[in-house]
Amino acid sequence: MRAVADKYGRKTMVKKKRANGLARTPTRRELIAGITVAFGGVALGSTRLWAEAAEEISHTAEAIHQEPVFKASRKRVYEALTDAKQFEKVVQLSGAMKSGMAPGAKPAEISHEAGGAFALFGGYVTGRHLELVPNERLVQAWRAGSWDPGDYSIAKFQLVEQGAGTKIVFDHTGFPKGQAEHLAAGWKMNYWEPLQKILG
Repeated sequence: MRAVADKYGRKTMVKKKRANGLARTPTRRELIAGITVAFGGVALGSTRLWAEAAEEISHTAEAIHQEPVFKASRKRVYEALTDAKQFEKVVQLSGAMKSGMAPGAKPAEISHEAGGAFALFGGYVTGRHLELVPNERLVQAWRAGSWDPGDYSIAKFQLVEQGAGTKIVFDHTGFPKGQAEHLAAGWKMNYWEPLQKILG
């Protein structure tokens, strides 16, 4: 910009034309305004994406956390959960057996390998071992026979020494909505109570 006098002597500001015909360089104020608009658009886009992601996340998913304690070593508790012959005793004392397991069904089949399958309570409960750490941890992809095909949950048994006994820090997640109360009662009736009787 430069000051130019018109025919009456008044000075006015006129844009200076470049000799080479190139576009003029934006001023500092124009650059700041452009950057602000650009970042504002990014922020608005990010806000929209965050809002969409928030709608996709459940903050009300059900989960079960129980901490039964047994008067037995971690080794004995681990074996009772992972050895088919020992778990058959759990099945015999369980509420599931009392309510009527299918006649002739094998009470328990349990692989000793991570990735191996298991079938409990005559095949009503099935799944795979995701992680087996002897005397410490057992993590299973676990499902009940009444669930829709392909529905699996995660059952984690963490064995913690508690004096002369063992506490199972148990977490069950990812099961179908509305099943929490039924499953929580089932774990007590079909796992913890029979284990108490067997392990003392």
